Amino acid sequence: MRIGELSRRTGVSQRSLRYYEEQGLLTPTRLPNGYRDYDERAVATVRRIQILLSAGLGTSVVAEILPGTVDDTVVLVGKCPELVDGLARERRRIDAAIAELIATRDTLDTLVGRPLDAPQGPVRT
Repeated sequence: MRIGELSRRTGVSQRSLRYYEEQGLLTPTRLPNGYRDYDERAVATVRRIQILLSAGLGTSVVAEILPGTVDDTVVLVGKCPELVDGLARERRRIDAAIAELIATRDTLDTLVGRPLDAPQGPVRT
């Protein structure tokens, strides 16, 4: 299938698909006229890439994980302790960022005179 069809089937822009190719995440064949030609597996691969990117992972990490994925749930197969440890570190970093944001929100609530458990609505000035 050509890039336009892959874009339509996955909801991913053609520009993003080209970027995935640049990053080594997708490998289409080239037709004699230079057009990209993707096989049917590319649809599932793009969906996996999207899931991994939505988890906050960069494309270099996605490139490491992608070969170990078996379906759209992106459950890693095999054993790779370094990868699992790296993902655990990333999760801890995200947890810390969330905790910091919650603390910041709580401070703001205190500044505007709302109890921390008050229903949130528009702030009136």
